[in-house]
Amino acid sequence: MVHFVGAGPGAPDLITVRGKQYLEEADVVIYAGSLVNPKLLEYTKDICTIHNSAKMTLEEVIHVIEKAEAEGKTTVRLHTGDPCIYGAIREQMDILDEKNIAYDYCPGVSAFCGAASALNLEYTLPDISQSVIITRMEGRTPVPSKESIQSFAAHQATMVVFLSTGMLEELSRRLIEGGYTADTPAAIVYKATWPEQKTFVCTVGTLAKTAAENNITKTALMIIGDTVAAAHYDRSKLYDPEFTTEFREAVKSKTHHS
Repeated sequence: MVHFVGAGPGAPDLITVRGKQYLEEADVVIYAGSLVNPKLLEYTKDICTIHNSAKMTLEEVIHVIEKAEAEGKTTVRLHTGDPCIYGAIREQMDILDEKNIAYDYCPGVSAFCGAASALNLEYTLPDISQSVIITRMEGRTPVPSKESIQSFAAHQATMVVFLSTGMLEELSRRLIEGGYTADTPAAIVYKATWPEQKTFVCTVGTLAKTAAENNITKTALMIIGDTVAAAHYDRSKLYDPEFTTEFREAVKSKTHHS
């Protein structure tokens, strides 16, 4: 059996209870070494064999899994954050399907949630933004043309940009071309929830300058939109005393007569 497990954003105690249990039971662990906190490996048993996939090809990963399966062992494939976001899990699952190797998938806390926690930020504030766009700049991995930064910027929703720390000049240009102003609030969160976490609140126009001044070149998320610096917003209807929910009747306003 193979368990694909989301390691969470960094802090070793932000893995799920289920993910930790899988690590404790694993005979073989293949972890994304450049991104997963190595302290998570302390949850494994002494006889567990550990492989760092940062130094492996897809074929080598599959070979390790096949060998473990032949020996009746359990494998954990440990990915950063939640592996459904830029985790490259589908290509692994397709090969396991072809080889009739059973697997499941344990979700994790994504880095975009970790970044929000680093700033005590709510992405979906009433009357400011009720949508979150998770995207990236095009690098060695292409991005479909209809998903350009400019087209997403037109929505003025909250945007979280992964895997783009080295392209911030171009990111700013595209955001402004798409409709954000240069003074739209933005933030850079470096290694969210890790001990070395750093946060920088800036603007769309100063993203590259802020990163350069603070030597941030990789492993950061950019957050774009008014929720970053929102001071005024409409109260949520969920907890409004005059709003009925499935669990609570509205409190009627009292009218006083003289």
